[in-house]
Amino acid sequence: MKAWQWSSTILFVLSVAGAPARDVPKSAAVLRVFQTAKDTPDRLAEKASLSFESVPADAFFDNRITSVWVEPARTYQTVEGFGGAFTESAAVTFYKLSPAKRAAVLDAYFDPVRGNAYTLCRTHINSCDFSTGNYAYAETPGDSGLKKFTIERDRKALIPLIREAFRTAGGPLKLFASPWSPPAWMKTNGKMNNGGKLKPECRGVWAEYFVRFIREYAKEGIPIWGLTPQNEPEATQTWDSCVFTAGEQRDFIRDHLGPALERAGLFSVKVIGYDHNRNRLPEWAETILSDPDARRYVWGMGFHWYVSDNFDNVRLAHEMFPDKALLFTEGCLGPYDATKLDDWSKGEAYGKSILADLNRWTVGWVDWNILLDETGGPNHVGNFCFAPIHADTRTDSLHFMNSYHYIGHFSRFIKPGAVRIASAASVDELETTAFRNPDGSLALVVLNRTGEAVPYAVRLGERSAKTESPAHSIRTYVF
Repeated sequence: MKAWQWSSTILFVLSVAGAPARDVPKSAAVLRVFQTAKDTPDRLAEKASLSFESVPADAFFDNRITSVWVEPARTYQTVEGFGGAFTESAAVTFYKLSPAKRAAVLDAYFDPVRGNAYTLCRTHINSCDFSTGNYAYAETPGDSGLKKFTIERDRKALIPLIREAFRTAGGPLKLFASPWSPPAWMKTNGKMNNGGKLKPECRGVWAEYFVRFIREYAKEGIPIWGLTPQNEPEATQTWDSCVFTAGEQRDFIRDHLGPALERAGLFSVKVIGYDHNRNRLPEWAETILSDPDARRYVWGMGFHWYVSDNFDNVRLAHEMFPDKALLFTEGCLGPYDATKLDDWSKGEAYGKSILADLNRWTVGWVDWNILLDETGGPNHVGNFCFAPIHADTRTDSLHFMNSYHYIGHFSRFIKPGAVRIASAASVDELETTAFRNPDGSLALVVLNRTGEAVPYAVRLGERSAKTESPAHSIRTYVF
């Protein structure tokens, strides 16, 4: 028999920061409930609010009672935001849609009231696998002065999409940029694909390339908030890629990229190290951040979810360098299969990862492509994958995967500047995280990835409210 089956009584324990539970005001006695659940029509659906009733103090420690405990007085990291990536593939797909469908995509992601309220996003420097072909901004061999540097290709679709997103959001988003590869002439293998390394003699010009990119995008009205020196630096891919060791990235940041940004007056641009999988995050953090001269240029470390979960590597990286931020910079699911667009496990994979990363000091979580077409592309190397929204460009229609709704359970309710607070479930079947927003409101997320409904408890001080987590569901409580 499951622990949560011992009693139908449910508790959610919460006390107000800096005040005993008994002092919680009556005005805080209602919780709004938002739910996404399998085998129901609920997708970020608001359900009936919960009302509280008094519970005897000695009931709080009854092991027969399933509860989620929250303590706002215990605080952790501050949130930068949530979002996804602007890629050339997403932009090309976007502009194949009718104006009405384009507006629907923009509202779904960037409208701060009706949509997922994205505030932190990513884009690429030069081409990536989710471009329609290889390209660089300075393709003339030996152009060390970057005289032929141009972002003209990005002006065709990528830059207009970013501008439209800014307008929908009501202002500039925090946007960070990552290269998949330097221009072919800067690399040891003479091409953008299939790995290779940055030539030692090109390190200086490559650093100036970042500066030029930031300045050119600024002319387009797009401020760059942050940079990663290289996407997935340990991977030799059939698409755009470039290999760095941790020591080489440390030296590039310390000796070239950091000083170039400083000379250009761009020291406020966040430099995010690593930008690869969780499984090697602590090792890279140790190599880069143990060097005091490199460390002063680095805002934090970025990571992806591929290969394995290794969530505790994220916690370890924080414990090693608690003054540096941790940012989830990319995640997607693949390979693309049109028969699996409604596979519930897709959304649950997002819910599991976002929740676990947040509980291990991650300050922001950024998905990969915001939009792909009916093939899971376009993609110039056939590396097709899923996105939270797919467009069928043949029929001018949109398909929202449940991953879109799972992301929304975090991004809509946990605002930039929110502080994580202590929370814990009393049974393994429930996973939870909680935040206090800048306006003082609290957001609690409860995830149930099991095939059974779980009754549990909502308690505010010495008040509680009975509720239940449906099988394969995610709920956000706001109060």
